[in-house]
Amino acid sequence: MIDYLAELDTQLLLFFNGMHAPFWDYFMTAFTGKVIWVPMYATILYILFQNFHWKVVLCYIVAIALTITFADQMCNSIIRPLIGRLRPSHLENPISDLVYIVNGKRGGGFGFPSCHAANSFGLAVFLICLFRKRWLSLFIVLWALTNSYTRLYLGLHYPGDLLAGAIVGGAGGGLLYFLFHKLSQRIAVPEQKRPAEMKQTEVMIYAGLLTVFGIVIYAFIQS
Repeated sequence: MIDYLAELDTQLLLFFNGMHAPFWDYFMTAFTGKVIWVPMYATILYILFQNFHWKVVLCYIVAIALTITFADQMCNSIIRPLIGRLRPSHLENPISDLVYIVNGKRGGGFGFPSCHAANSFGLAVFLICLFRKRWLSLFIVLWALTNSYTRLYLGLHYPGDLLAGAIVGGAGGGLLYFLFHKLSQRIAVPEQKRPAEMKQTEVMIYAGLLTVFGIVIYAFIQS
């Protein structure tokens, strides 16, 4: 069973990794980077300050930071050394010659689970629980899926790496939201607690769409 799943994981990787074009090489390389998160974090801060007292905002900022830290350290420092699964792009991996590499970037040694997927879905689950807006939730999930898919496209992770990362990150995001939501209720007076209807949440969608539009323009020019 394990051999079958490993083979399926490899075949899915090679299938998606093989669908390349110059435009998408530039797009995926840009989308997998850290800069695209700057507008997202800025809008998260904006929405928090529009809806909560500064004490509650500080509480949630700490929670988000811990969510990312938990996801990253759990994957990178604990699970990866224990599992020891090489990235598909790693030169010591037997399938590395079959993997399409963009700009010569092969990543580090081990890749299970994916920190990108863990961070993306950890934040996604936390924000979905916090904001509870249907369209924003859909957008956040699509953003996390796209960010995770870039790792598959670039040959840096197997699909199983992404799935495991999403589970680890999502579990951490949900747990930390639960804990810090309880804490926020304790530190806020009644009029400072969660509003019945969150305001200005659409700003995050606009910022995300503008970011994607900018990446599309960049990829089009470069290709």
